[in-house]
Amino acid sequence: MEDGNHPEKEPVVEKTKVKVLRDTEASLEADGNVDYGITGANSIYSAILSRNEAVKDAKRLKTFLELRDKYVTKHILFEDPLFPANDSSLFYSQKPEMKFEWKRPSEICEDPQFIVDGANRTDICQGTLGDCWLLAAIACLTLNEKLLYRVIPPEQSFTENYAGIFHFQFWRYGEWIDVVVDDRIPTCDNQLVFTKSFRKNEFWSALLEKAYAKLHGSYEALKGGNTLEAMEDFTGGVTEFFELSEAPADLFTIMRKALERGSLMGSSIDVKTRTDQGLVRGHAYSIIGLEECDEVSKDSRIRLIRLRNPWGFVLWKGRWSAKSDEWSTISTADRENLKKQTVETSEFWMSFDEFKKTFTKLEMCNLTPDGLQDDVRMTWTVSVNEGRWVRGSSAGGCRNFPDTFWTNPQYRLQLYEEDDDPEDGQVVCTVVVALMQKGRRMQRHKGAKFLTVGFSIYKVMQGQNQHLQKDFFLYTASTAKCKSYINLREVSERFRLPPGEYAIIPTTFEPHEEGEFILRVFSEKQTEEETEEEKKFRAIYKQIAETIMSWLFNQICANELKTVMKNVLSKHSEIKTEGFSLETCRSMIALMDTDGSGKLNLQEFKHLWKKIKAWQLIFKQYNQNKSCSISSFEMRNAVNDAGFHLNKQLYDIIAMRYADEHLNIDFDSYICCFVRLEGMFRAFNAFDKDGDGIIKLNVLEVSCFVYFSGLCCILCFTSLKLKSAFCRNQ
Repeated sequence: MEDGNHPEKEPVVEKTKVKVLRDTEASLEADGNVDYGITGANSIYSAILSRNEAVKDAKRLKTFLELRDKYVTKHILFEDPLFPANDSSLFYSQKPEMKFEWKRPSEICEDPQFIVDGANRTDICQGTLGDCWLLAAIACLTLNEKLLYRVIPPEQSFTENYAGIFHFQFWRYGEWIDVVVDDRIPTCDNQLVFTKSFRKNEFWSALLEKAYAKLHGSYEALKGGNTLEAMEDFTGGVTEFFELSEAPADLFTIMRKALERGSLMGSSIDVKTRTDQGLVRGHAYSIIGLEECDEVSKDSRIRLIRLRNPWGFVLWKGRWSAKSDEWSTISTADRENLKKQTVETSEFWMSFDEFKKTFTKLEMCNLTPDGLQDDVRMTWTVSVNEGRWVRGSSAGGCRNFPDTFWTNPQYRLQLYEEDDDPEDGQVVCTVVVALMQKGRRMQRHKGAKFLTVGFSIYKVMQGQNQHLQKDFFLYTASTAKCKSYINLREVSERFRLPPGEYAIIPTTFEPHEEGEFILRVFSEKQTEEETEEEKKFRAIYKQIAETIMSWLFNQICANELKTVMKNVLSKHSEIKTEGFSLETCRSMIALMDTDGSGKLNLQEFKHLWKKIKAWQLIFKQYNQNKSCSISSFEMRNAVNDAGFHLNKQLYDIIAMRYADEHLNIDFDSYICCFVRLEGMFRAFNAFDKDGDGIIKLNVLEVSCFVYFSGLCCILCFTSLKLKSAFCRNQ
């Protein structure tokens, strides 16, 4: 199938559906969402140097508690240098029309409170910023107290241990991060300009909005968006998007079960004009509840839906509005029950049928994939893969472009444990695939909007681990694929696939479009991504991390990684080793640390372990005498087997750097070398923008290259024009 000779076959033709949302559809109350700084000439360089700068504190390594206690002790109020109280934190495209004053709550009212009588929907009223999509998600969040207080850590106040500093937690591409802010808030005439509570002395919602603005670079970056974005950032859940004109027949049941399971939901209407009944197009509404009521004069039931307007008041004047006659058509008991549920003036009821006719989009964020459509809760495992599309290399576009489609990133999925309760007697494995574009909002001022993305799934032969070539896709139809390509942050789909091995191909619709992404695969049963052996490592990691680290971060430093690795390697008798040195563990963290924390979280540890396992297999091939070392002469072959093709000079340097007096390289030194080679290749390829094997660096960039490669001790720089001493990694 890969030899290129198929005289008897006709190429497979597949139609790829695409839906590109207009700005008013894709982005509520603004002109669309844009890029994260990964387009243009400096895209790769920017990507490798971006380390979530906006979410670090002033000294980069201190936690919220450390910072708070420091300022409490000094009797000084915290001022955040990374999100200063000036216009740079407000707008990037225009000068403010009004005169802003940044004030602390104590300067606004006499008795400021963080939370008054619990955080709830009434505490969220939209200001002048067009971020109704965010506020709709916050309103949904308040319905689930457990979720709410993960995003808003409790025990923060303006009295006890007050130092003008607060913190909030958001899910960010596979992990929870902590965002620290000071409590200086934009005001005009001593009134909050943006989000506020109806209680004049309550400030949790305003500070949450500020933390979210800091996460994305400015308040203006929050203008216009998709409710699913914020829902996902608050929960780490998986999203679904429904066009209500194409909604399934059992949508009411799907939504009711989703609400029962804690899912967050919002809805909107296309185009920015007000409907005849007072609803606003292009505006996001929270979905609060669903009910079925008995009709008095008929032997039937009517379905109703309860919505909330984040503006804090109701414009709805249609059927089932506050004073409409429809209320008299349902039983007294139902009428009293519904009125009790409507606790504030911003909420309103309408019939479910009218909701489907009036609204155009439904956005749903499920806390776990079992809340999507099924009746029975199941246990799911999840694998997370980070990747990127690079122009001229791995940005091949969709199946409409057969000459380049095969160059896209490819991810293997092995499904061998079928569902416990298969439908229609079919033996299948249920998976949910979710493709998310990374960080598109933070630098939207550069003008790049969401890419139109999607994915396809292909059945492959068992053990077929090579990168699938052009001919495979020309003559093989996809087994499954997303319904359509769309310019949203995440595209997700549920599939029921026969057991076997598959390749998932995430792509942009057009070729040559650069971007970063995260591919999550939720499976009902265990997949190749997490074996029983890896579960043991998860348990080891969790036990140690919980013992020595705060639950807030659950990350390990180099010393703790050394302990983890020693415990893990002790389970493997085929290689006798005492574990890894502190130097090696520091190199591992430099390679795998994606958020600049100087520590590893569980997902980073898992990626690291997968690399070590692959390198361990190569080591065993050349460790014939079971001495836990290999000859320095064999190191050349081991390096080649791992895909690092070096020149003679570097092979010599490796032998001199890592071999002992007997010309042997032990397992610790072997892994340390491979970790640094991996870092060097990653850094070099990032700077090699045109792919000619030559990079030009200024003095600052040399420092950055050395930092990211971690290989300063085995590279000799002869000039600031650095030519590759190695070939590109295959």
